[in-house]
Amino acid sequence: MQRILRQPPVSFEAVPVKTEERENWSVVLEYEDEGSGPYVVDLSHRPRWDLQDADIGGIQTLGISIPNAPGQCVFEKGFLINRMNRTQASVWHLDGPAPVFPEDAAFTDVTDATVFLTIFGQGLFAILEKLSALDFLDPSREAPFLLQGPVSHVPCQIVTLDKTPARSGVLMTCSRGYGRDMVDAILAAGAEFKLRPAGEQAFSRWLDELG
Repeated sequence: MQRILRQPPVSFEAVPVKTEERENWSVVLEYEDEGSGPYVVDLSHRPRWDLQDADIGGIQTLGISIPNAPGQCVFEKGFLINRMNRTQASVWHLDGPAPVFPEDAAFTDVTDATVFLTIFGQGLFAILEKLSALDFLDPSREAPFLLQGPVSHVPCQIVTLDKTPARSGVLMTCSRGYGRDMVDAILAAGAEFKLRPAGEQAFSRWLDELG
């Protein structure tokens, strides 16, 4: 049987020292000389879905209730669910074994259509200020919360997962075709803060620290 290899939408100029084959993706777990952060990590291999339904507020997906209002998010059981508008939500898988794709027609798999990045660590929001006018530290909102708008002039979904200085981090998606330019812009903005690529293990450790 022919094996189909899935290609990541971005690549880093860093040397992988630990990789893992998963669902036909070659996942980098660790890069050489990752340093102590801040980090940018490619999570594009992690499953993601868009969910659309006229009665989306009454839906439970994967045993988790959809947030009530646009911009609200819930992080449970390794899934981040983001309410986008009256009829749409996005579902991002962050932790644990890959789930089975929901058979409900309301779900659309967008894993291969989008790039999925996380940026976390000291100096994060100073880096993001160079890339977007969105308020990732909105004092009126409790993390996690969803913002939708431009980052480096590209329409994105961005979730502030934690905004405390010691553990600050965001996750973001955009159309796959912008992946390389987006990574170049992020790394350039973060150069003065020593922003570096890291593998999935660094993200997993940070996620564990959030509890």
